[in-house]
Amino acid sequence: MPQRPAASAVRKPTFVPTPLSAAARRALGPQDAELVTTVMAEAMDFMPAPEFARSNAERKIFTDAPSIRRPKVDWYCPLMHEERASGRGNDSLLLTGAQERVLFMQFNYARYRVARIQKAQRGQPLETREAREVLHWAHAATRLRDQIAEINLGLVLAMAKRVRNADIEFADLISEGNMALMRAVDKFDCGRGFKFSTYACRAILKAFSRHGIKQTKHRQRFPTEFDPAMERGDHPGIVRAEHERECASEVGWLLESNQADLTALEREVIECRFGLNAPIASALPTLEQIGASLGVTKERVRQIQIRALEKLRNAYMDRAERRSGLTTADEALALN
Repeated sequence: MPQRPAASAVRKPTFVPTPLSAAARRALGPQDAELVTTVMAEAMDFMPAPEFARSNAERKIFTDAPSIRRPKVDWYCPLMHEERASGRGNDSLLLTGAQERVLFMQFNYARYRVARIQKAQRGQPLETREAREVLHWAHAATRLRDQIAEINLGLVLAMAKRVRNADIEFADLISEGNMALMRAVDKFDCGRGFKFSTYACRAILKAFSRHGIKQTKHRQRFPTEFDPAMERGDHPGIVRAEHERECASEVGWLLESNQADLTALEREVIECRFGLNAPIASALPTLEQIGASLGVTKERVRQIQIRALEKLRNAYMDRAERRSGLTTADEALALN
């Protein structure tokens, strides 16, 4: 009976790193020479396409293709406050299947050009012309990779909120999702006719699953006793509580100094309704109770309360606008 060949009998061709010639190193400079050396040290992978072998491939894929703008990603800041990770920003960009194909064809063609130079050189020193070409296509591949990832950052947030786990930090999910998104960009084959989001969402969810299993095994292997000092912090809650205390303090000052031009009746209604002068443990009076003490109906007390709160709100907003204007002026003076 014939035996199956051993697994070591089938070997991949050995990749030989391509060094830079001395002339190319002098022509490029230390920073670019280091980048080219790094690129040529590992085999460049790409998703092949029949269009790459054509004589006018570069013109068809880059010159004749429609331009796609790069979106702003200022809205993507989920690690500071989890509440801000609510989705896409106003400058978000949704691509059609044709636009995705353009970007992925350009990205893989740039990697294909680098791989072709690696194959042609076969470990021989890289001269200046080839080194500049490698530098050009390496920059193009990096730029396109970042652009595709930035356009699809919303997928990471959407998938992270779908698999919320109390045992995993939100920031850890975002980090795992970002890395899975970058791997999906490298491995996606646009020639199959599918949207990138179909492929990337599955890859991100799979990364979350692997991370959750890894965390579970770690906790099982290294169990720890409950330690309050090691509990998860509530930074968003602390920031929110501090902001509420500051706002309440400022509203109290507005009421005490009567910056909102409240009448005596409006001020008395606000103080009674919210217990400003009452003991902390006492219950707040109802509109009917306040109306009985003032000799008016509870509907009249409600109207007075609404008008007084509106005055306080306007006074608070005016102070906030003045503070904002002073801050802007100070920044302008500092810049000048």
